[in-house]
Amino acid sequence: MKFAWIDIRSVAPEQVAAVVDAAVHARLDGIVDSHAEVLSTLPPTVRKVLLPKGAAPEDATEGEGPDLVAVTVTDEQELNALRLRFLAGDKSATAYVEVTDQRTLDLACGAAADLPYTVVRFRDPTKIPLEIVIAAADRSEGRLICEVGSVEEAEIVVGVLEKGSEGLLMAPSGVDDVFKLAELLATKTEPLDLTSLTVESIEHSGMGDRVCVDTCTHFEKDEGILVGSYAHGFVLCVSETHPLPYMPTRPFRVNAGALHSYTFGADNRTNYLSELQAGATVLGVGADGRTRRIAVGRVKLESRPLLTIKATSPEGVEVSLTVQDDWHVRVLGPGAAVLNVTELKAGDQLLGYTPTDKRHVGWPVAEFCIEK
Repeated sequence: MKFAWIDIRSVAPEQVAAVVDAAVHARLDGIVDSHAEVLSTLPPTVRKVLLPKGAAPEDATEGEGPDLVAVTVTDEQELNALRLRFLAGDKSATAYVEVTDQRTLDLACGAAADLPYTVVRFRDPTKIPLEIVIAAADRSEGRLICEVGSVEEAEIVVGVLEKGSEGLLMAPSGVDDVFKLAELLATKTEPLDLTSLTVESIEHSGMGDRVCVDTCTHFEKDEGILVGSYAHGFVLCVSETHPLPYMPTRPFRVNAGALHSYTFGADNRTNYLSELQAGATVLGVGADGRTRRIAVGRVKLESRPLLTIKATSPEGVEVSLTVQDDWHVRVLGPGAAVLNVTELKAGDQLLGYTPTDKRHVGWPVAEFCIEK
């Protein structure tokens, strides 16, 4: 679980109280300051992290002092002193390393591998040094915190090497940045409870426009996106990850369906396939119900012969999916079985999802609505 510390050292004095209140309200993990007396006024629900300008006072962690005292590490001797503290039982040993060259990068890697907490600031904008530190800390039980300059940079950092640093340290420009950071950390996709759908009929629907969704990632073999003609029922359309005759596989692509179709996305919202474009986000869904956000790199809309599949859930929910009438278009069945749409027949089982919400411009809404 990602966490964030708010750095108030450079926040304008007149905004400090509001920023702290926002961090506490948003349930962020910690507040960082260079003055122990300021941290002592904070509620116990937030971690108090002292990052002094010079050497930390001897009694910094006594009484109502900070929970953590970050020690600026500039050489191997200072790092070894923190290692000895940790070996002696200090579970709060925290290093702060500014990476400017190979020597300081090595210090950051050593701290991240050996200490409970390591805060790293990178002078250069490239994320290559961060990748190296993350790799060095991969098997460590410690927590790596990366200092970022903005919410936009924070979004990049949490995705470095597909795992990012465990924590973020950011000096906000105001209250809005605090809530944006909290929203970023809260962004996760919950698993879905997929169901088996029974095919009732397959009909040729003539010519129409279908959409291929080309993404910026490789899909797994049991993964695709949920597509359907109705907002209350979707079929799991698999990517072109599996071998095809006459053409190479395209594991980034889902030949999804006709342009009118919905795709089920994150935050319990739907989008028309016709609305998707480069930079949009779709929800990748596995046969076991796991989900993840996936960036769209391109959408291809072309006129092709179409096929309409109608199916029902065990509860009697009717589901419809219109796709390109071609053998290489595939959907998933129970157990991640890969099914060619042109070979489907009545009685076959598909994997799908049947939310109960009605929709208005993609958002769930409690209103009377019939789709057929």
